[in-house]
Amino acid sequence: MTDASADRETARRALRCLDLTDLTEICTDAAIDALCARATDERGPVAAVCVWPQFVSRARQALRGSPVRLATVVNFPAGGEDAGRVADDTLEALGDGANEIDLVLPYEALRRGDADAAREMVEAVRDVVDGANLLKVILETGVLADPALIEAASRLAIDAGADFIKTSTGKTPVSATPEAARIMLEAIKASGRPVGLKPSGGIRTLEDAALYIDLADRVMGPGWATPRTFRIGASSVYDALMAVLDGQSPATTVGRY
Repeated sequence: MTDASADRETARRALRCLDLTDLTEICTDAAIDALCARATDERGPVAAVCVWPQFVSRARQALRGSPVRLATVVNFPAGGEDAGRVADDTLEALGDGANEIDLVLPYEALRRGDADAAREMVEAVRDVVDGANLLKVILETGVLADPALIEAASRLAIDAGADFIKTSTGKTPVSATPEAARIMLEAIKASGRPVGLKPSGGIRTLEDAALYIDLADRVMGPGWATPRTFRIGASSVYDALMAVLDGQSPATTVGRY
């Protein structure tokens, strides 16, 4: 396989694992329509789109008839500790048509040693996310920072029922890092449960995406990183992947969104 062919294959694999995201403060109905159109491009589709809760109904209409899943965020981005309110928000989002919930772990509670508050949140949302719906728990690893704390957060989320563990909200100075992703993958492997990984934030190029795919395959085994077990949370990388599929050099392709 030539380098160009290998790049295109990596781009195809990354695209199919992409949670194409718009969680900007200036998001509009028109932006959601454009996001969903990109998500269903014939060169894809992506795995899911991830939008604010108030746009779930519109995104559901735009994605009708496609295989693209619909994710939204709760307890986002601050990671509060009102489990009852967040469970209610989750029920509303599911009722609007979301089938994947990205929940921010109460990471500040974990930092101060209150693991019970963090566990209660995940379990409360797990109780209402059932069936074919997925629960992704955002650890905010850039704030946790300490490897031991990232490992503890990973174990807590997995034990409380997460289907995926996710690095970051993308709203803090440090988002996904290979170091945090490796700790999370090792926790998944040690658990023996079919839990996925979602690196999110700061992934902008084919090289960035390939780094996390390769890391997942090294820790979990060749071919492990599929949409059922691996997602990339990003918006800017989409254009870079599409450009590679169109024959451009990955060295010149950085996403715009």
